[in-house]
Amino acid sequence: MEKKSPSLFNLAVIVGALGYFVDVYDLLLFSIVRIPSLKSLGISQEDIDKTDILNIQMIGLLIGGIVWGILGDKKGRLRVLFASIILYSLGSIANGFVHTVGQYAVVRFVTGLGLAGELGAGITLVSEIMPKEKRGLATSLVAGIGLSGAVFAYFINVMFRDNPEGWRTCYFIGGGLGFLLLLLRVGILESGMYKNIHQSNVRKGDFHLLFTDGRRLKKYLTSILIALPNWYVIGILITFSNKFASIMKVRDPVDPGKGIMVAYAAISVGDVLIGFISQWLKSRKLSLWVFHIISVIGVIWFFLLQGASSNTVYWVCVILGFGTGFWAMFVTMAAEQFGTNMRATVATTVPNMARGSLALVALLFKSLIPSQGYYKSGWITGIIVFAIAFVALALTEETYGKELNYIEPL
Repeated sequence: MEKKSPSLFNLAVIVGALGYFVDVYDLLLFSIVRIPSLKSLGISQEDIDKTDILNIQMIGLLIGGIVWGILGDKKGRLRVLFASIILYSLGSIANGFVHTVGQYAVVRFVTGLGLAGELGAGITLVSEIMPKEKRGLATSLVAGIGLSGAVFAYFINVMFRDNPEGWRTCYFIGGGLGFLLLLLRVGILESGMYKNIHQSNVRKGDFHLLFTDGRRLKKYLTSILIALPNWYVIGILITFSNKFASIMKVRDPVDPGKGIMVAYAAISVGDVLIGFISQWLKSRKLSLWVFHIISVIGVIWFFLLQGASSNTVYWVCVILGFGTGFWAMFVTMAAEQFGTNMRATVATTVPNMARGSLALVALLFKSLIPSQGYYKSGWITGIIVFAIAFVALALTEETYGKELNYIEPL
């Protein structure tokens, strides 16, 4: 009797999508409520500007990405998926109880550790249980649904922002959503590919081996660099859209929070559509080229907004968001380039390294400002970022339809 192919909406895909939804909700919620929550703790605006909580959270994401990735290959994708959900759910709830900056920093670090593991484990599990014909569609659904968590975070904050302590309720909601996910755990099975090697003597999850072989190192680095435009667009252009708008004499005030919200709504749509485009073109790389070009068009439009209205700025944010809606595809490509014994390590560390790249992009941007000015530094940074991403994409191997049941030679 022929084995039935897993449905595109099977439980693993649903849990992966909802897990990433809560992941993104928490990450964006912190960015949204950072200032009002610190003011609620009695911190002055001057001291808020000096706090390093965001960087501490990023350190947690980077460390967690490595730790969860290794555990995903050593202990299993399913264990990491749910252990990370438990950790960031506890962290989110703990955020609602902090009363000092020190407590806030520690809790955001712990939460960052938990948030680092969910996407990579989910994408790896879904990639390995789905047939290659549906793999791209399934991982795109995971990211597309998950990224809408940013939109949800925006509206939850709007609902409670009139209350000085409402940010605590927002965190409690995130933690509660995470624990509700655990109820869906029953019935999800571990990847058959992983079970085949779990009891073997094959070396699994050796992170340092990514740096001891030129071929593997090239694949790993290009997998990360492909996503540089994503964080340039979100972390520089849209996050500081109010500052750019002021310089370009945009007619009305621009709210960066609203820009991020509409951008993430568009990213969610893009992340779902790119799976279908990849299937239609039968190419991961071509679909990424299409979305990178859309991003370039959006960036050019962004820097031509002199004298425009704020609504036009938000529409450009939509285009920019849609163009960077390739999060699932670039993580899927990373997972597809490595064998089963290293796949979770790669798929979990790559998105967190890409997230961490924002610090370097921001450093480049800020270092140019004294000599080039704010506006010019923005587009010079964009040229450099897209040039690096284009070279990385050109060097990346095509993975559409690739069979994943193999061991990475070590």
